[in-house]
Parts: sequence; structure tokens; C-alpha cells
Amino acid sequence: MKITALKTFVVPPRWLFLKVETDEGLFGWGEPVLEGHAETLAAKIHELETFLIGRDPMLIEDTWQMIYRNGCYRGGPVLMSAMSGVDMALWDIKGKAYGQPVHALMGGKVRDRIRSYRWIGGDRPDNLIAEAKDLMAAGYNACKFNATEELQYIDSFAKVDAIVARISALRDAVGTDLDLALDFHGRVHAPMARILLKELEPVRPIFVEDAVVSAHIGAMADLARETSIPLCIGERLHSRYDFREVFEKRAAGIINPDTAHVGGISEMVRIGHMAEAYDIPIAPHCPLGPIALAACLQVDAICYNAVIQEQSLGIHYNQGGDLNDYLRPESRFKVEDGFLPIPQGPGLGIEVDEDVVQDRARIGHNWRAPVWRHADGSIADW
Repeated sequence: MKITALKTFVVPPRWLFLKVETDEGLFGWGEPVLEGHAETLAAKIHELETFLIGRDPMLIEDTWQMIYRNGCYRGGPVLMSAMSGVDMALWDIKGKAYGQPVHALMGGKVRDRIRSYRWIGGDRPDNLIAEAKDLMAAGYNACKFNATEELQYIDSFAKVDAIVARISALRDAVGTDLDLALDFHGRVHAPMARILLKELEPVRPIFVEDAVVSAHIGAMADLARETSIPLCIGERLHSRYDFREVFEKRAAGIINPDTAHVGGISEMVRIGHMAEAYDIPIAPHCPLGPIALAACLQVDAICYNAVIQEQSLGIHYNQGGDLNDYLRPESRFKVEDGFLPIPQGPGLGIEVDEDVVQDRARIGHNWRAPVWRHADGSIADW
């Protein structure tokens, strides 16, 4: 069997899909997207045609190593996100060739379902109580939301008090029936992160994500030693090599690598097993599309230390297209009692509706993160 084509589809709301075709009629789907850079990733995928067309799609590990080690430049968000989509698609092909889900080819599943959460509140935390109650009515028992708006390196205690009051009001409204995960989203610098983590301990979040940006692993390690809240890092790290320092410095109590950004299922499983050696759980990051989520669920099936899965059904970004819009009815995602079932179909376990993909690709998208500024006119971290 040989790879004959790589086809990319830029589709709403902000996703990029990849279809890898073979000369035996089998094909696989991947999602090589980097939020806000879909066109860049499409170009990178087409650059990889030189290496991939004519190759045996069953040689997944060899292909992974070839792409990763070719040339001087390794890692980073663009290369690893492109590799992620290719890796997903090759595993999809291999699973279909053997009539088995990916997890069956990687040692078999250790669970039947995984707890799941989704976002509330939008880019700036708003309407949290109403959206949390809607989420609970839909069967969820966990959510995540942005804890803050813009924050300067040193900001006012008026802002701190407003943040704490908003999140405390949410806790009072939902009690302990809904677990809260907070995302600082890289908006908070170390001095303010130290203050906020102390003030938010009584709210008892299950974790705080990106308490500081991933470049400051040393600062996160310092914060981790000072707080009882588990700190979470991972969506902006792109390989096991990036995670090594996190583990060695004990900078996080939980990690959330993204299967669409770290090199696909192959690397995600390696990172998961590596984390288990440090007694650290994983909560895969995935505010993305259906193919990325299906790939995450295969990882959740394999990694014993997977504890909860992010997904984007109905979140604020999904204007013009939601996950299940791109899937055939028999393989659409459904949260049941706060859990997502592990797909049991061959490959990734989903059936992509290619007619819908092609139709939506004619619309495309040009999604970009918003540009924010502080009161003094300087650029704010989004």
C-alpha cells in the first residue's frame, strides 16, 4: 500500500482537516490545525507531500521519525501540529486496514469511557452561572473557563477582588455538583499569579491551567510549591522533550498536551506514559474539531493516567460549524452522565461526512485571536 494524496480542507469555525489517500482505496483523517494559523498548516502539509507520497502508510513510527529528524529544525508548533495531523491519519488508515480501533493496535483499552468537560464564559469570563447551570442540565459535572480578563504584571487589588468574587459566586451557585477548572491562559504574570492562586484556594478548583506562560517553567515550579491547587501545563508544549523539564522540576500536578499539537497519537501516548512515571495525570487539551477529539479519545483509552477530556461541543468558538456537523449520525459524540464513550469503530472510530467537509471548505474561515490592549495602550496577552 502506498500514499497517493494529501488533501487539506479549511473549514469553519477555525479548523483544518487532512485526508490521506492510498492506492488501495483506504484513507485516513487527521486534524493538523494550529488555532489562528490554518493556512500556514495547510502549506506545511503540502510541503510534506515530497516525503509522504509513495510511502507505505503502515510505517507510522518510521514516518514520524523521518519528518521530525529531517533537516536542522525540530519541534515547534507548526511542524508538530502538521505531524499530528499526518500521524492521526496514518493510525486511522492502519486501524481500518486491520478492522480495529487504534487503541486495540496499541495494547488495548484500559477504560470504556472518559470524564469530559467543556468551556463556559467566552474569551472574557461572563455569564458563568447561567452557562454552568445549562451545562449541568446537559449532564456535565465539570467545566473550564477563563479566570481573568487582561492583567498587567502588577495590577490592582480591585481586579483581584472582582475575579475572586465572580468565581466564588459561581462556586456558591453550583456547590460541589460541578467541578471548576480555571484557565489563566497565559494572561497572568508570576507576581499576580502568586496572589490569585492564594486567593482562589477556598474555591477549590480541580486545576489552574497555564498559571504563567509555558516559557516560564521555573516560575511555575515555584508557584506549584506554594499552592495546594494542582497546576496544569501543556497546550503550548510540543513534544516529550518540552515536557521533560516540567516533570523534572515538578512544575505541574497535571498536564494537558494537545494531540493536535504534540505530534499526534504516537507522541501523545509517549508523553502520557512518561507522565505516569512521575505520578502525574493527563487531561488532553482539545477545544478543536471532531478528528482531534477522536484522536484524543484513543489516547484516553490507552493511557491509564488519563483523568478527564476537554472537548468543544457547543462552545463559543463554534460559530458556523460544530463537531457533530462533520460526522455521520452513527459516530457523533454524545456526553452521557458527564462521560464520553471511547469509540470502538476501526481507526479513529468516527465516520467523517466528506460531503459536508467539502461543502464547508468552500466557505473556509480566517479565524484569528483577538487583539487586546491594556489601559495604557500596550498589547495585552490574550
